[in-house]
This record gives sequence, C-alpha cells and structure tokens, in this order.
Amino acid sequence: MPIYEYQCKDCGDEFEKMVHFSEADHAQACPACQSQNTRKKISVFASHGSAAGGATISSGGGCNSRGGFS
Repeated sequence: MPIYEYQCKDCGDEFEKMVHFSEADHAQACPACQSQNTRKKISVFASHGSAAGGATISSGGGCNSRGGFS
C-alpha cells in the first residue's frame, strides 16, 4: 500500500496515511481533530535516471572504488 500525504482544511494539520490505491482520493479522517474535511496533497517524489540536458545521475562507487575519482 502506498503512503499518501493529506492536509486538513479545518485545523491545517498535515499527515501521512497508508491507504489502498482505490481509496486514496476519498477523504481521510484528520488525526488531530478527526475532521473528514481533508484533501490529498500532491507529493514530490524522487526518480533515478537522466537529468536535464542529457546528464546522467550516478552515485558512483563500485566494488573496486577507493573513494576517489577516476
């Protein structure tokens, strides 16, 4: 199950909740005030691949890496 971020429209509390994909767009009860007046936030997520301009993002290092640049 994915974790979604929500914000309460009544008290302003932001919270995360693990919810089935099919129920993600339904209002979730706020843990601070129990209100059902909540909305799902748009989350930022990380991705791995090519950066703008064709540069490739890499963590470097391998089995033979000595911690320096080659």
